[in-house]
Amino acid sequence: MKMDEDLKKTIRTLGFLSSIGLSMGLAIALGVLIGHYLDKWLDTSPWFLLIFLGFGIAAAFRNLYIIYKRAEKL
Repeated sequence: MKMDEDLKKTIRTLGFLSSIGLSMGLAIALGVLIGHYLDKWLDTSPWFLLIFLGFGIAAAFRNLYIIYKRAEKL
């Protein structure tokens, strides 16, 4: 039965780690999209794009830290 527990732990860990790319990519993409639409609406190109790109990158690394802390507990 030890192998079943090891397999479950491995699958759980892979689940957490596989979400890293997705969460980072979505955070950055959301920041870029918000910035792009604000620039388009307010005609301020490229300022809001750059600002929200920075927010997206910061959120991506925050998500990475949270996922790391959760994986560390496993």
